Amino acid sequence: MQTIPLTADLIRGALDLERTARGLLPHRLPARARAQCADPQLALAESQPSGVRLALRTRATAVELDTLPTKRLYPGVPPRPDGVYDLLVDGRPAGSATLTEGDTIVIDLGTGTAEHRPGPVGTVRFAGLPDTVKDVEIWLPHNETTELVALRADAPVEPVPDRGRRVWLHHGSSISHGSDAASPTTTWPALAAALGSVELVNVGLGGSALLDPFTARALRDTPADLISVKLGLNVVNTDLMRLRAFGPAVHGFLDTVREGHPGTPLLVVSPVLCPMHEETPGPTALDLQALGEGRVRFRATGDPAERAAGKLTLGVVREELARIVRERAAEDPWLHFLDGRELYGEADAAELPLPDGLHPDAAAHRRIGERFAALAFAADGPFAGRAVRPEAPGAHTR
Repeated sequence: MQTIPLTADLIRGALDLERTARGLLPHRLPARARAQCADPQLALAESQPSGVRLALRTRATAVELDTLPTKRLYPGVPPRPDGVYDLLVDGRPAGSATLTEGDTIVIDLGTGTAEHRPGPVGTVRFAGLPDTVKDVEIWLPHNETTELVALRADAPVEPVPDRGRRVWLHHGSSISHGSDAASPTTTWPALAAALGSVELVNVGLGGSALLDPFTARALRDTPADLISVKLGLNVVNTDLMRLRAFGPAVHGFLDTVREGHPGTPLLVVSPVLCPMHEETPGPTALDLQALGEGRVRFRATGDPAERAAGKLTLGVVREELARIVRERAAEDPWLHFLDGRELYGEADAAELPLPDGLHPDAAAHRRIGERFAALAFAADGPFAGRAVRPEAPGAHTR
């Protein structure tokens, strides 16, 4: 086996690569953005490499990747499954692997305290690959921070060259991040990207799609041919702002994105159906009774009467997003709106209910991804055309 240097040109989907004592840590927000917010939830979400993958062209029949994942353990709750590494060969699924090794963060859901326990590096190995020149992708676990330590193969490796595919840049909440999806290539954005034959850059940030200016600037500075922003659910979850602040914040977010992408198709997506927050404001809280039974479930703690004072529900958010896009589209023909209930609505909730009240399961991820692809990449859909991509600073490595 030959040791292959871990270089930026072998890695797709990251906005920043942090050099560590062991190797490389992919980030989905640049360092400047990370420096502007000390929220532990954001730090955890952006360091989990949803959509990040190694992309290699090689004749190798065996490839090994050493990583140091960071796993989460919640006392009193059934253990989370180990993160999955998905292998694609020439775009087709060719295997998967997991690691039991790695660091562990023990999180007490009742108190919010966390303890870090160091662990060993592990190795995932994919063997028996065809002895031909092929494109090999290893998708990193979407829900485990993953430090890349070493890469080995039994033949030389080079980066996959530009295949002329459009780059789709997506931002959203935990559903876009991939919460409760079965594996990194079966999150709904990954499924939609495969169906649309585009290169995915996923800035879905669990619990952290909060209209932050630094996130808008990260999107502004990332080269892309297609952009979508799925907004609103986390703003309601966290009870972050009232209607008076929400509208201007959305305008400011879109203004910033447009500074770097003035003529790029930009799709604003409202939240999918989430019954507990349709008419009830946040904040969202853990259901302590369910937690005592060893289950994770969420509940809305707001009062529907508070809507009169400007508290946000998903219904209010959808109306406001639709209004903003409708008014802006009069001067921005590349701006589009998609009601999230077209991806997952009342009939879907009856058939595939949200297991914890907030996040879709693997089957619902597949449905959302297939529907998004059918709507967005249709011949008359918002992503049908190709606008001219302006020069943008892009990601950097350090």
